[in-house]
Amino acid sequence: MKIVVFGGGTGLSILLRGLKNYTRDISAIVTVADNGGGSGVLREDLGMLPPGDMRNCIIALADIEPTMIRLMQHRFKDGYLKGQSFGNLFIAAMYEIFGSYEHALNEIGSIFRLAGKVLPMTLQDAQLQAFLDNGDCILGEKDIPEYVRTTGCGINKVSLVPELCMPMEETVKDINEADIIVLGPGSLYTSVIPNILVNGIPELICQSKATVFYICNLMTQPGETDNFNVYDHVNAIIKHSSKYMIDYVIANDQLISESQIENYKFKGAKQVMIDGDQIRRLEEMNIKVISSNFVDIRNNYIRHNSEKIGKLLMNYTKEKNMA
Repeated sequence: MKIVVFGGGTGLSILLRGLKNYTRDISAIVTVADNGGGSGVLREDLGMLPPGDMRNCIIALADIEPTMIRLMQHRFKDGYLKGQSFGNLFIAAMYEIFGSYEHALNEIGSIFRLAGKVLPMTLQDAQLQAFLDNGDCILGEKDIPEYVRTTGCGINKVSLVPELCMPMEETVKDINEADIIVLGPGSLYTSVIPNILVNGIPELICQSKATVFYICNLMTQPGETDNFNVYDHVNAIIKHSSKYMIDYVIANDQLISESQIENYKFKGAKQVMIDGDQIRRLEEMNIKVISSNFVDIRNNYIRHNSEKIGKLLMNYTKEKNMA
């Protein structure tokens, strides 16, 4: 089973941990429009692509000792490097040694024995900008959610700067060869959608032989998807791509207890849950819905059950091949 996954942030890395139990042919296409935190500092200082999301996906796909994983995730607590992660510095060093991301990422894949590969959505220096419902335009991924929360005005559309960003040739090849393409989970406007703003990607996905799944988030994200349901998430993706792109939506249908979402509610997040009306509306758009309990709660963090989703995708592939 060859899987291509588009996304970024924590959601994508968690999904990859489940998928690698079923296949070692995974291509994780990662957003590189991040301009905040340690990644933003390296981007500005070294003129490199922000490594944060790539680091998380590399660790998720890696076959390495737990101590090495801790080292890659370690953040310095003091001095000039305070807040910076060792993994980010490692990727920066590999980039300087080999002079190109393609070569550096290939070498990293060998060192960490990845169950697949991690590719940036584009090699260009791309920024994300958001157009709000009131006409305001905000440039910079890290500033968008904060501005939306401050103004209370929702996001109408996002785009890349420069507008014409090209995908890697390897990404194009992988999409054409994929059995399954997965969008998400992850921050809708700042992790998932940026990947499909890259030139030609929606068309390639629509034309591929792959079945396309969208894994909807379990919780809304303040400053991005306030009060969104599953249907709203899907419509936002369609608005930035094509109504023919998504074949299946994977969505949670189980209520999470008030005590378990208390911390999320304090930050302004709400549960995203599918219901019969949304299923009917999505099916009218020729989008099938797979609903179940996909929640995995550990240490008060609400995450997708990546093992269950990985098994679901594997079973789908087996049934498709037997048909």
